[in-house]
Amino acid sequence: MDSIQIERLDHHGIVAGIIDELKIVEIIDGQIDADPQEEVSTGEVVKAMIINGLGFSNRPLVLTPQFFENLPMEALFREGVSASHFNRYKLGRSLDKVFDYGCELLFSTVATFGCRQEKVDQRFNLLDSTSFSLTGDYSTEENKTAIHITHGHSKDHRPDLKQVMLELMVSQDGGVPFVSKNWDGNGSDNVIFEQRAAGLIDEFKASEAPRYLVGDSKLYHKKAKDTLAQISFITRIPSSLKLEGDVINQALSDPLQWIDMGKKNRYQRFDLCHYGMEQRWIVVHSQAALSRARSTLIRRQEKESDQIEKLLFHLQAKRFESKIAAESALNELTKTWKLHRVDDVSLMQHKRYSKKGRPGKTTKATGILWQIHATYNVDKESIEGQAQHNACFVIGTNINADELTDIEVFQGYKSQSNVEGGFRFLKDPLFFVSSLFLKKTSRIEALLMIMTLSLFVYSIAQRRIRKNLDAEKETIPNQINQPVQRPTLRWIFQLFEGIHYIRQHIDNTIKIVVDRLNDLRLKILRLLGPAVCRIYQISAEGG
Repeated sequence: MDSIQIERLDHHGIVAGIIDELKIVEIIDGQIDADPQEEVSTGEVVKAMIINGLGFSNRPLVLTPQFFENLPMEALFREGVSASHFNRYKLGRSLDKVFDYGCELLFSTVATFGCRQEKVDQRFNLLDSTSFSLTGDYSTEENKTAIHITHGHSKDHRPDLKQVMLELMVSQDGGVPFVSKNWDGNGSDNVIFEQRAAGLIDEFKASEAPRYLVGDSKLYHKKAKDTLAQISFITRIPSSLKLEGDVINQALSDPLQWIDMGKKNRYQRFDLCHYGMEQRWIVVHSQAALSRARSTLIRRQEKESDQIEKLLFHLQAKRFESKIAAESALNELTKTWKLHRVDDVSLMQHKRYSKKGRPGKTTKATGILWQIHATYNVDKESIEGQAQHNACFVIGTNINADELTDIEVFQGYKSQSNVEGGFRFLKDPLFFVSSLFLKKTSRIEALLMIMTLSLFVYSIAQRRIRKNLDAEKETIPNQINQPVQRPTLRWIFQLFEGIHYIRQHIDNTIKIVVDRLNDLRLKILRLLGPAVCRIYQISAEGG
């Protein structure tokens, strides 16, 4: 009897195909011993969790079987795999195996192979950390080697919640993560960054090509100076250093020395010695940052003006024993003014009498009291000076100028946005965050690693399609139908909504058809590689 079975494929075949090409399942199964009785391996479970996470379905982890219920399992995995195999017991045991093996080591093994296969440029190593807020109670005795979930500095602005810290290091080339490590919830960025820098010293020295560590201002502090002296770094100089402000002021005092660097940015370079290291400090002035600084200062000025009005009202209602006392009170008040200045001051004397009430013609004054009146104006020079100062930041490096130009140092630092973009991806409400209700700390650690592995797969696929579009001088339309060479993979996923995997049973034979593959979708699939094309039942060569 002839029959037709229709299942949803959508973009899930893209994710599965990239996982297959990166050999993630094979690598994990090669490291973690399999149980002969298990129906699906740990590597296949990890693959399932990645596909689920990149499905952006906002389902908790426990509903993974429901997610796969109407998907073509033999196309995404292999024949014999069903949705029911990925039940919560199997997921939990697999998370335990990942933790027991070592989350950092397992991720590094997968990422190293993938980066080598994709020829990811790892010269610039972008380092940062973030926090994930959690609810619930967690036993510190459950596993002595697990991280400690506790309160700490919350980057999510939720100091009421306990948290864990996640450290990532990604490439400038495509924002591909290749180092992932979990830390206690009260972990310090200064400590995390210094330990990572110390761990990279020998690795950088052994590398055939030069490698550079790029971090934010938490990387640069006095306790880390001995470590930083042994590694090539690019970092933002902390504004808490007095020398940083002095260098910015020196740059602003000499406007003829600015060098244009395009995109309304300019810079000045200073060669100096700090923390015992010969360095280049590059003062960058951004027009965009100047506009933001001016807007911020205008809002502060308006707020300060309202406060001054109230304080002056009360001051001018007072009577003082002397002129000096009145002027001293005004001076004390103006010490708090940041964006205003006194415009005019006048003093009015009032006679004091021994009796209350209206004095008679013969009543004699026993003294004089003074009332002070003041007007004020906006200090435009101070506002503009602060705006110009706030529009500047300082990048420091110990890399020789013959090795990297000033512009290349700036570009290396600006690529720090790649790791910040990765954190935004991991914290997307439609991603895995809703699954962090797990009560075992060790399983939370393993899940954080798998979340990062999902980011790894996502960034590799996005980098691949952008690189191939650039190589072939091709474009695809974006959301407003404009041609672009750098689409987001999230948009690519949306383009594949409504793709069906159709299985036709005709005369004891099975014919498989993937419907609704128009020219644009076919073009994208071929840009993504043969493993992806195979799942969608098309030729990788076209024609």
